[in-house]
Amino acid sequence: MIELISKIVLIFSLLGITVILARKIPVLVTLPVRTKKPKKSSFSKLKEKVLILNPLRYIPSEIFLQKFLSKVRILTLKLENKIAIWLKQLREKAKKKKEIGNDKYWEELKDSNNQDNNTFLPG
Repeated sequence: MIELISKIVLIFSLLGITVILARKIPVLVTLPVRTKKPKKSSFSKLKEKVLILNPLRYIPSEIFLQKFLSKVRILTLKLENKIAIWLKQLREKAKKKKEIGNDKYWEELKDSNNQDNNTFLPG
C-alpha cells in the first residue's frame, strides 16, 4: 500500500516538473544572453595589491634573508637546548626507578632467606 502511494506521488511530481519546464522554456529562450567578465579570485586581487605596495622594496633581500635565517637558527638552538633538558630529566627519573627497583629486590631476597631459615629451624 505504501509502495503504491509513493509511486503515485513520484509520477505526479515528475508530471508537475515537466509542465513547469514546458511553460518556462520559451520564456528562457527569449531572454538575452549576457556575458560576464571572469571574476578575479581574492588571491589574485591581494597579489596585485601587494605588488603595487611592495612593502619590502626598501629592504635588500639579502639582509632580510640573513636576519630571517639567524632568527630561525636561534629558535632551533633554543628548541635543541629544551629537548636536551627534557632528555636529562627523563634519564634521571629512569635511573632513580632502576635504583629503587634494585633496592626492593635485595630487601625481598633477604626477607625470603630469613623466612626460609626460620621455618627450617629445629624446634
